[in-house]
Amino acid sequence: MPAELPVTVRIATRASQLALWQAQHISDLLTFAVPELNVEIVHVSTTGDRVQTTALSEFGGVGVFTREVQHALLDGRADIAVHSLKDLPTEPTAGLTLAAVPRREVRFDALVLPATARHAITDVMQLPPEARIGTGSLRRQAQLRHLRPDLRVEEVRGNVDTRLKKLDAGEYDALILAAAGLTRLGWGDRITTRLEPPVMFPAVGQGAIGIECRANDSSVIHLLSRLTDQTAWTEVTAERSLLAALRAGCHAPLGVLTHHVGNALQLEAVVLSPDGTQRWSVTASLPADRAVELGREVARQLVAQGVDAVLHQPK
Repeated sequence: MPAELPVTVRIATRASQLALWQAQHISDLLTFAVPELNVEIVHVSTTGDRVQTTALSEFGGVGVFTREVQHALLDGRADIAVHSLKDLPTEPTAGLTLAAVPRREVRFDALVLPATARHAITDVMQLPPEARIGTGSLRRQAQLRHLRPDLRVEEVRGNVDTRLKKLDAGEYDALILAAAGLTRLGWGDRITTRLEPPVMFPAVGQGAIGIECRANDSSVIHLLSRLTDQTAWTEVTAERSLLAALRAGCHAPLGVLTHHVGNALQLEAVVLSPDGTQRWSVTASLPADRAVELGREVARQLVAQGVDAVLHQPK
């Protein structure tokens, strides 16, 4: 017999603009599914939000945007946690479970030029020599360096609007941002061009929202089951299985593309050295109900090619 639905659900979230949008989006989905439900949003400060001057890879990037939000579940301040799934580590947190993944937004990255740019471009190769490109992602940096070793790839942190202000002030010639974040925050018109494979592969879970809850909270699990999009769930299951098998962490120079081909699920993955000089790739397919196995198989083939040399370099 299904568990009774809760009367009130408290959502733990980071306080960044995008995180708050995502939390409100989940709140809207919940109240649409259960109109009588009362939803509260609990703001949580995370290490990743507080430390804005250091590259993520330099201060233990795994979990820096999720750890404190998860603690709010474990200590009872909240009932569910809403994450950008690309930030959620694949290593399970004792007492918690990933209970839902709603429909996925566009998963690709976007090239963004200054608002005053006179000539839009359609390809990274059209950027001027030694252009300054802002991105805090090692995955994006490595892929850019592979394509254009001449580019000056520089760190940029902060909310999306902060990054755009720096771009428009002339601190960078272009930014690479997630298209999903720009679209969700109403800045889709700032996208100069989308960067899709083979030019740039997105991160594991990019464009997807992950909802966690306590593993023993049957009523909340039952409620969240109404929000899951099966296509998105299958895709991210394969991608996260790959990442877990590689033991690489969610900020590794790893890009993926997953899509359904008939009844099969196809997963393509690329790994690059941080300087972009080395690149490995694997593509494999399995029936969609074997998503976990598919991720592990792609990881096995990548390891056989020698990717451990770059994924597990000493810090």
